[in-house]
Amino acid sequence: MSDPIDDLLNAAESGKSIIKNRDILHFTYMPDIILHRKTEQEQVTQSLLPILKKSRPSNLLVYGKPGTGKTLVVKKVISKIQERVKKSNFPIKLIYSNSKEQTTLYGLLVNLGRQLGLNEKDLPSNGLAISVVFERLLNKIDEGKLNAIFVIDEIDYLAQLIAKTGKDILYQLTRANERLTQGSLTLVGISNDLTFKERLDPRVISSLGEEEVVFTNYNVEQIKKILQERINESFIEDSVEEPALNLIAALAGGEHGDARRAIDLLRVAGELAERQQADTVTIEHVREASQKMEENKEEKSLKSFPLHEKLVLIAIMKANGSSTGEIYSSYKNLCKVVGKDELTQRRITQMLSEIELSGIISGRLIHQGIHGRTKKYKLTISSEMIKKTFKDDLTLQDIV
Repeated sequence: MSDPIDDLLNAAESGKSIIKNRDILHFTYMPDIILHRKTEQEQVTQSLLPILKKSRPSNLLVYGKPGTGKTLVVKKVISKIQERVKKSNFPIKLIYSNSKEQTTLYGLLVNLGRQLGLNEKDLPSNGLAISVVFERLLNKIDEGKLNAIFVIDEIDYLAQLIAKTGKDILYQLTRANERLTQGSLTLVGISNDLTFKERLDPRVISSLGEEEVVFTNYNVEQIKKILQERINESFIEDSVEEPALNLIAALAGGEHGDARRAIDLLRVAGELAERQQADTVTIEHVREASQKMEENKEEKSLKSFPLHEKLVLIAIMKANGSSTGEIYSSYKNLCKVVGKDELTQRRITQMLSEIELSGIISGRLIHQGIHGRTKKYKLTISSEMIKKTFKDDLTLQDIV
């Protein structure tokens, strides 16, 4: 009987691999040609063109669901502009930051400051008031006579951070030019949420959305062409079967139109085929990869939940199909067990609605005649998934 470890190591050493370039299957890869996004590339480029003419561009808001090419297009346009301004003596600073990768508003502003050239001494990683941090960013722009473009990806998440802190930093960013005397600041926001603007202060809406570009979902045929391009560059010839390619495109195009998830599915299916020492990626590899990714997505989402949301999920798990009142009663008991102060019933009701949006639970209104109506919730994932995900959380170990 052969040793499975030796088999895999021998295959790696012999160079037997159907994937010849894994970088091309990573979401950060920027292809030379971005398929099916000619109009959007033109719109973003036209919006930012004034910077090459030594003028401040309008603030720009880019919308679209995840995986529709927003970040890819904006980064490519910024990259092309950057190449051209190297030859110019017009001081331009192009800065990119993703709100979701920063856990706090302070962290996001420091990240922008570092890219502007502010060091730890100029801008400490903690300890200052938000207003002071913002002031130092503006001073840096002013003193250097910089023409800065701040690209803030997942700006809808920044809006959530602002709501939690009560700081009107978005308003200040959009009005920064009123305080700058020798430089300029343009804000490019990228949002996955088409309704994001509805939650903003009207003063912010008027200045942030000076120009807007909307990215529509890819259809099945477009995703198939995108995948075929990636396959040609990243896999050895004829190593992805046509039915497997069709299934990935159908799954992605039919469910969400998300090209990034389609490419991820292709990569995982290819890795599974390699691990099994298969010569080609088949439909079976795609189905196995899809199931694996779905489980990983749910687990990752659950782990990111704050403690009280986890307690609410456990309360639902213990009495699946319960009303809001019953869930709250169970939640209060769990709080006592883990030694945490309970939140109000009103807040837990809001929390249930927020969790429902994630798809992990589903709610159904029940009419109770003269007693009015209530909402009953149940899990859309297995109890085993919750137990598996929360078992390593020391606070929750005794109640899962």
